[in-house]
Amino acid sequence: MSLKFRIPIFDVKNLSFRVRGVDILSNISLEIFNGEYIAIIGPNGGGKTTLIRMLLGLEKPSDGEVKLFGKNLKNFKEWHKIGFVPQRASLVDENFPATVEDIVKMGRVAKRGLFTRFSSDDAKIVKDAMLKMDILDLKEKMVGRLSGGQRQRVMIARALASKPEILILDEPNTGVDMVSQKRFYKLLAQLNKEENITIVFITHDIGVIADDIGRLFTVNQKITICNNPKETLSCEDMSALYGIEAHLIHNHKHKDHIC
Repeated sequence: MSLKFRIPIFDVKNLSFRVRGVDILSNISLEIFNGEYIAIIGPNGGGKTTLIRMLLGLEKPSDGEVKLFGKNLKNFKEWHKIGFVPQRASLVDENFPATVEDIVKMGRVAKRGLFTRFSSDDAKIVKDAMLKMDILDLKEKMVGRLSGGQRQRVMIARALASKPEILILDEPNTGVDMVSQKRFYKLLAQLNKEENITIVFITHDIGVIADDIGRLFTVNQKITICNNPKETLSCEDMSALYGIEAHLIHNHKHKDHIC
C-alpha cells in the first residue's frame, strides 16, 4: 500500500528547535509508517538526537507539532508501543548489581506498571525477548561483566519486552566492535521483517546502511528524505551533509562507504 494512504506512527509538521536564538533544527516535516526500516544519518551536532528526543516528548520544540498514532504528543499515553534505546545505553558500570534477566524484566514495567505483579505471561515475554536477541544463555550473568555487543542486545531485549510497535535506537553501536555491529544490523532486519516492528535508528556511519533499509533520513539542521537509499548518494550530497569533502568508495558487494 502506498505510504500516503496509511496512517503514520509519527506525523511531524514544521518542527523547529532553537537554543538562545540558534537554530538546532529548522522546519522539519516527516512521517514514519508501520513496518518501515529507517536510518537517520548526519554529522555530530546536526540535530539527530534532538529530533528523536522531540519525537518522544523529551524535548519541547520551539515550533511545530508531533502526533503519535494520530494523537497530539501531549495526549499520548501508550508509551509501551514505543521501544527506545538511548545513546550509550549499553555503557554500563562493571559493578552494576543486576543480571541480564533483571534488566530485560524492566521492559515489562512500561507495559504493566511499576507495582503490577510479574505474571507467567510476563515471564514468557521476557524469555522470548532474550531468545530473539540470543542472550537467553546469559540471563544469570551480571550485565556489567558482558561485552559491549552483548550489553547492546540486552538493552534491545529490554525494549522488546514492552512489546513495542516501533523501536528507536540512538547511536546503538557506541563502544561495539565491528563483528558485533554486523550481527546487530542482521538482528534489526530480522525484527523488521519477521516481527513487523518498525525500526528507526541513528548512526554516524553511512557504511552500515544496508540493502534492508527502506528510507534514509539525512539530518543537519534540516532534513532530506531519501525514499530509495539503494540509489547511491552522490559525493556532493555527502559533502554538503557532513561539511567536508567526501568520496564514496564502492566495494565488491555494491555497498557504499564514506571516507
